[in-house]
Amino acid sequence: MRVCYQCDEASRVLLSSKRAIKLRAAGLCGVLTPIIVLTSILFAIYYSPWFSWTANALSDLGVQGTAAILFNSSLVVGGVLTILFAIGLREILLNKTLGRIGTLILILDAAILCAIGLFPETAGDIHLYVSVAFFVLLPISLFLNGVAMMQEPSERKLGLFTVMAGIVTATVWALPWRAVAIPEIIAVLAASVWSIVLGIRLFMQTSLLQLQSEQ
Repeated sequence: MRVCYQCDEASRVLLSSKRAIKLRAAGLCGVLTPIIVLTSILFAIYYSPWFSWTANALSDLGVQGTAAILFNSSLVVGGVLTILFAIGLREILLNKTLGRIGTLILILDAAILCAIGLFPETAGDIHLYVSVAFFVLLPISLFLNGVAMMQEPSERKLGLFTVMAGIVTATVWALPWRAVAIPEIIAVLAASVWSIVLGIRLFMQTSLLQLQSEQ
């Protein structure tokens, strides 16, 4: 019986360790994604002196030259990293129906982000479709994940923050902008701040799991 108990304890520690590694990797992805994407956008703008915030869309950066390589590749990389981040987020929201749905939508939205990079404006109408789909699904995933978090008293503030990020990414499109680049970057910035905060939160969750496994 003692041997079985020790085996069960070892298995529990191993599973906890594996989950901690998964959450740590997901948290890292959540922090790195905005840094990579936003930095690449800034460099793409640097290589595009013609770009204007009041006359262009961000996707115009992905048409030709060095700017296109930077912009499109960052969206693909950012999409893949966001999928990994969403998988980790799903791990801590698995017992919430809205969380399961919200993280699945986030995974889909991340795949669509990859599609934006793979199918730039030169690819035709498909670029418009995936771009619209990305900015539509983004606030939906934030709303659902935020409400799921708010169901836990300890995560209520984080859930409210997530819902607020969703509100920003949705309502920014209701304002009369001269070009879509401005609402696009505002939505991206709101999602970026959320991703970094949640990424750090996943690291904190990892620390908690490690403490529990040592007890």
